[in-house]
Amino acid sequence: MTTSPLPRLTTTGVVDPFEEEFSAFVFKIQANMNKAHRDRIAFMRIVSGKFDAGMEVNHVQGSKKMRLSQPQQLMAQDRKIVEEAYAGDIIGVFDPGIFSIGDTLCKSGEKFEYEGIPTFAPEHFARVRQMDTMKRKQFIKGVNQIAQEGAIQIFQEFNTGMEEIIVGVVGVLQFEVLTYRLENEYNVEVRLEKLPYEYIRWIENSDEIDVAKIQGTSDMKRIKDLKDNPLLLFVNSWSVGMVLDRNPGLKLSEFGHN
Repeated sequence: MTTSPLPRLTTTGVVDPFEEEFSAFVFKIQANMNKAHRDRIAFMRIVSGKFDAGMEVNHVQGSKKMRLSQPQQLMAQDRKIVEEAYAGDIIGVFDPGIFSIGDTLCKSGEKFEYEGIPTFAPEHFARVRQMDTMKRKQFIKGVNQIAQEGAIQIFQEFNTGMEEIIVGVVGVLQFEVLTYRLENEYNVEVRLEKLPYEYIRWIENSDEIDVAKIQGTSDMKRIKDLKDNPLLLFVNSWSVGMVLDRNPGLKLSEFGHN
């Protein structure tokens, strides 16, 4: 027996698990669970109502209706197609690349989003390059999919595109996981160049600040995330305060917004 499902907070209030309308949120994405088919599964927890296979729901963040195809539950290595599920259950659905961690799905036409899933700011950074220039496409696909799973965060140089990719992780072992998965799942060998940065800050008021003109320190680096939000990297913690002192009105945050 498991504990009863609990109410969950949304942007418009609290949703009770005994409500009739179906709602759920994505908490994990896993690519290549079946290497032969290169599949990608989005795992979601049902918060309220009943799920029926093939039902049409609203994908709130995507602002569109969709059918949840190939619903399944996993137990160890076994998969079982499910026809129905209820509040508290976890199901996996085929993801063609449209889901992100934290996405809300609901039957109701009312637009609401479940509270965000906590993420931790990376503390270790490395520049990642593929060894074989002919495998650029697999490399980009691999790092993007692994980042969408939440295992790593990827950033770009501030004034360039994906030519240079900077990976941020919470623990250094995640670098080993990244290189292993790129080689074994995407057939891409990479070289990691560790970077000295340990502190990252999102610029909260980037619409009011010219990021290129921020008066920085010698150990500060400008980068951006995949949503083009500007960020600053620092080697030393005191540099964060120094940059704030040098740039009145600048607002920095330790965590970004989804």
